[in-house]
Amino acid sequence: MGGTNIAAGLVDDNCKIIRKNSVPAGRTRPFHEIVKDMIELSQKIIKEEGLEDSDVEKIGIASPGIANNEKGEIVYASSFPDFRNAPVAKEFKKYFPESEVYLENDANAAAFGEMMAGAAKGKSNTVAVTLGTGVGGGIIIDKKIYSGFNNAGGEIGHKVIVCDGLECECGRRGCWEMYASGSALIRQTKEAAKANPQSLINIITNGNLEKINGKMVFDAADKGDVTANEVISKYIKYISVGIVDIINVFRPGVIVIGGGISGQGERLLSPLREHAQRESYGSVDMKTEIVAATLGNDAGIIGAAMLWRQSK
Repeated sequence: MGGTNIAAGLVDDNCKIIRKNSVPAGRTRPFHEIVKDMIELSQKIIKEEGLEDSDVEKIGIASPGIANNEKGEIVYASSFPDFRNAPVAKEFKKYFPESEVYLENDANAAAFGEMMAGAAKGKSNTVAVTLGTGVGGGIIIDKKIYSGFNNAGGEIGHKVIVCDGLECECGRRGCWEMYASGSALIRQTKEAAKANPQSLINIITNGNLEKINGKMVFDAADKGDVTANEVISKYIKYISVGIVDIINVFRPGVIVIGGGISGQGERLLSPLREHAQRESYGSVDMKTEIVAATLGNDAGIIGAAMLWRQSK
């Protein structure tokens, strides 16, 4: 379940997506309408592959917000107003009575997917960080998702890195996502372009700063624009502050960076590693790998489909 689309995929035992499709989420609609679309999309994919509903052994559902797998409920999802203690598993069981149904937070499922088949494959302890509209995260400890006693843990984007800083939608000030998200980079770029009209950023956008995206500022920096390079340097420092906190607390074998910004590859990752090596506690022995996610939007589908393996 995503804010824009609902995506579904048929996945085999080797974490390979056999077939997938999506439909608009229509997230403000009543709970039953949305779940009906989820079920019908799943059935459509199954039928297109020449299978029966009963051939599906496991169903995994990844949702924004808080998911209670034990109760089979999506407790809270801010982007889906009618999902409050929503009995999603119960609804699915009406149509898939022979299938086991698992629920999980979407960022956690994506992290699990990267561990099962992506950039963190083979690692027991992983933290996935998604730099998108906000900053999402998933924590894997001993190959299992860690989400706290109430299924609401892992919200790494809402740890404060600037005391009394910018106000976040969560109500706190100075949250990491206010400085390290893709949205934050766009805001920082707009502010810098306004303050420096000679910047190449203004030329690339033809003076319309509403056209700015994360790639543009990197493109301008690669062409030698001083303003763009200053923006990126500061932005990467903001990311690194949060990354070092994660390393100091969890010491994961690998940190996987996802989201659109991760497409910059070593342009982003190399300076992040330098910051982490220099600033993490006991930096001489800093062995945590920092890598880009490899599964893209498929991470959530694969992770959701493989949730049952946590119990093995």
